[in-house]
Amino acid sequence: MKEKTRKNIYTAFIGETKAYFRLLAFAEKAEEEKLPQVAMLFRAIAEAERIHATHYMELIKGHIVKDTETNLERSFQNEKSVSENVYPDFIKDAIEEGETAAVQVFTFARDAESYHAKLYERTMMDVIKDKVNAYHVCQVCGYVTHKKVPNECPVCGAPKEKFKTIE
Repeated sequence: MKEKTRKNIYTAFIGETKAYFRLLAFAEKAEEEKLPQVAMLFRAIAEAERIHATHYMELIKGHIVKDTETNLERSFQNEKSVSENVYPDFIKDAIEEGETAAVQVFTFARDAESYHAKLYERTMMDVIKDKVNAYHVCQVCGYVTHKKVPNECPVCGAPKEKFKTIE
C-alpha cells in the first residue's frame, strides 16, 4: 500500500474508533434524558462506525500486526513508555490545573499500564509457562491479572465484583 493511502486509512481508523466511543457516550446520555429512540440511533450509528473501523483495520493490519514475538515486544515497549513517560506528564498537568478527576483516572491508567507491561514482559521471558485459564480485568481502572481475582484491586481498590473475566 502506498504511503498517503496507508496514512489516510490509519487516520480514518482513528476517527471511526473515536466516533464509536463518543456515540456510545451520547447514547448513554440520551438514555439518562429518557430519549430511548435517540439513544438507539446513537448506538446504531456507533455500530456502523465500528464496522468502518474494522474495515480500515483489515486494510492496514499487515502494516501493524507482525509475528507474535514482535507484537509482544512492541506491546511491552508501548505500555512501558506510556506508564513511564506519557502518564506522568498528564498527571503533572492535571495536578497543576486542579483537575482531580483527571489526576485519578490518569494515575489508575499509569499504574494499570505498568502491570500490563509486566504481563507482556513475563510472557516474553516465558515465565508464564503454565496454561493461563483466564485473565481478570478491573472494570474501574483496567488492571489485569492472570492470577486469582483479588479481593481488592491493587491499583484502585475496587472490590472483586468489579472484575471481568476474559477467557
